[in-house]
Amino acid sequence: MSGIPQSAVVASRWLAALASGAMMGILFPPFDLGGWVWVCLLPVFPVLWTVTGRRGLKGFGFGWLAGFVASLISLQWITEVSSLGWLALSAYLACFPGAWALFLARRANPWVKSTIPPSESNIERKLREKTGAARRERSHWKESARSLRFAFVAAACWCGLEWLRGWLFTGFGWNTLGVAFHETPVMAQSADLLGIVGLSFLPVFLQAVLVQTGRRLWQEARAGRLKPHVDFGVAALLIALAFCYGIWRLQTVPKGDSIRLKVLMVQLNIPQDATMRLWTPEQIHFGYEEETSKALAEIAEQDAKRFEAAEEGEMVQLGTPDWIMWPESALYGRILRIGDEDWAMWGQNLETLARIREEGEFTIAMGLNEIEGERFGEDFIEKEDARIWNSLAIFDEDSELETYRKHHLVIFGEYIPLVDALPFLRAIYEQQSGASYGGAFSKGESFDPLQVDAAGEEVGLIPSVCFEDTVPRLMRRFVRGGPQWIVNVTNDGWFRESPAAAQHFANARFRAIELRRPMVRCANNGVTAAVNPVGSTAHPESGEPQELRDETGSHFTRGWLLAQVDIPKQPALSLYVLIGDLGIIVLGLAGIVLGLWKKGTGP
Repeated sequence: MSGIPQSAVVASRWLAALASGAMMGILFPPFDLGGWVWVCLLPVFPVLWTVTGRRGLKGFGFGWLAGFVASLISLQWITEVSSLGWLALSAYLACFPGAWALFLARRANPWVKSTIPPSESNIERKLREKTGAARRERSHWKESARSLRFAFVAAACWCGLEWLRGWLFTGFGWNTLGVAFHETPVMAQSADLLGIVGLSFLPVFLQAVLVQTGRRLWQEARAGRLKPHVDFGVAALLIALAFCYGIWRLQTVPKGDSIRLKVLMVQLNIPQDATMRLWTPEQIHFGYEEETSKALAEIAEQDAKRFEAAEEGEMVQLGTPDWIMWPESALYGRILRIGDEDWAMWGQNLETLARIREEGEFTIAMGLNEIEGERFGEDFIEKEDARIWNSLAIFDEDSELETYRKHHLVIFGEYIPLVDALPFLRAIYEQQSGASYGGAFSKGESFDPLQVDAAGEEVGLIPSVCFEDTVPRLMRRFVRGGPQWIVNVTNDGWFRESPAAAQHFANARFRAIELRRPMVRCANNGVTAAVNPVGSTAHPESGEPQELRDETGSHFTRGWLLAQVDIPKQPALSLYVLIGDLGIIVLGLAGIVLGLWKKGTGP
């Protein structure tokens, strides 16, 4: 860069890091520019590989800046609850691309001259000088192999760090690069191999190859001698293989016998201020009763029209639902739980359930808070220092209750770490959220799927509450053989009409692909939808999207959705179900080892 002022060079590097961060930030809703995943790191790669002097520290700075900008853009919705939390979380998440950039700049840099002795021995050098022979240059095969090695290191380490941030300190795995494929079904299918994190490998790998190939092409053009670039061909081949794999899975996964289940999901779009719902208990209960009764009446009317239109002897498929679902924390009252069998519940909850029972025989599922109780004579009372759980409650047709207690709690939402030892954390939470801290939820303990009735057959239910459907390692623990489906109840109303709910859904739908089980999710303000085992919301017959949206396409609406879900009797087996996160851990470790290997690191 002779002739260019040093200040301009430095500024261009910071701008390149900013550009990469901005492109990563717009991959997800509300921007949804997923195609940029193939180019978002192109600006920062040359910066990391050309930086000089304290390469590791400078590399970390460039990577941290890119990650910070990406998080600021994609997680801006956190400001609906806490601006300080938005900045703090973004700064923390940026440390992971920062660590990746440090490693690439300092230890896995293909453009830094090797410090190991040259491969040519002294005897070979003297013979060459006497005979006047030219020094043998590295063949294009070796150049390409070397390029592929560094591209593998970059991609594998990126994936390993994405996994680490989804695990460390309970984890925040939201918006990995692979989530950019949530509207690209063909490329999304590879998530069943190494999980959603594995989808990040190809975009990073390709961009690392492109940058190295581009530099060699420029050098060859200056020398007037072009060479084959096998590394680019290998990268293109890998993408083609992933594309073909996706097409094959799209064609084969939905096949086989299945159980057709009809689920009526009701969404009220109740406004919230942080944790506080802005409707009275009566408004909430009457709202669910009214919207559910309205939905059932319309479904009955549609069934009557089908009967009238049907010819004599023709089979008519009725729309009467098997299940009714309401979202997380749907009703106001808690369940009082005594041991594993006995329970009681607030009278208004029971009255609401009784009114729905008058409409027909359904299994009713919803999110409710469950609290530990004990007997006091003939009565049930709340236990002193009782544990409280955020639960998925399922009432079968005989009103028998089965619950799942949430495992993965939301930090600074459902619990505050060290709050007893550091009481100022409570004050910070209350100042930022504008709501009082009511104490921590307890973690659930069971990893057994619930056994439920689905259209007259017993199937396994993989339960999840709130953003647990974005935690693949948790969901995988419930997988068993035989027919299963995933159920999620959630409430993103904390974040009002922000991109939070759309991002949540974009992340969640990959669980259906990873586990090859259909998913049904009911939300307070969206996205209420049904997802099949290939990650699509298409109706099994009409192909229409099974998502609750208004006439403008917004999911911030009140209404209901009657979804039809096909639960495979013999679900497809995925590699991710078999090995879980082991594959991505091994991949990340392989990247580190190969990056630390010194042989052939010179340009």
